[in-house]
Amino acid sequence: MTKLSESGIVLLQQELCTQYNATFQPAPFSTLIAIALDTFSVPGNWPVNGLRIPVANEETVCWFVWAGPEFSTADDWFKPMHAHHLPDIHPKLVKYLGLPAGWRFLFDDSYEDVWFDEGLLERYKI
Repeated sequence: MTKLSESGIVLLQQELCTQYNATFQPAPFSTLIAIALDTFSVPGNWPVNGLRIPVANEETVCWFVWAGPEFSTADDWFKPMHAHHLPDIHPKLVKYLGLPAGWRFLFDDSYEDVWFDEGLLERYKI
C-alpha cells in the first residue's frame, strides 16, 4: 500500500465498513492502540489480528493488535502506541481502524476475515 494521507486512510476505512456492513467509528490517529510490537519483528508471523473494545473516551486504548496465531495474557505483551505509527508497522492495518467496538479482523498475505464478536461488548462493558 502506498503512503496515504489521513483523509485517504479514512476513506479506506469507510469503504471497509461498507463492505462488511459495519457502522464507521473513526479511531483518530492520536488514539492509543495496544500492539504486541515484538510479534511484528518475526518475518512471516501470520495472521495479523485485531480487536476493538468499547472505551469511555478517545484517548483510551480501543484496539488490540498482534501478529501470529498465539495470544498472550502477559502484562507486558501489549505496548501502547499512537495509531499514526501503524503504517510503519504494517501499512494494511490502518484500513481496519474504522470498524466499531465489537469487531475483529485477521489477515495474512492471501486471506482476510472481518467479523462482529458480541462477546467483546459483553466482556468490556463501559
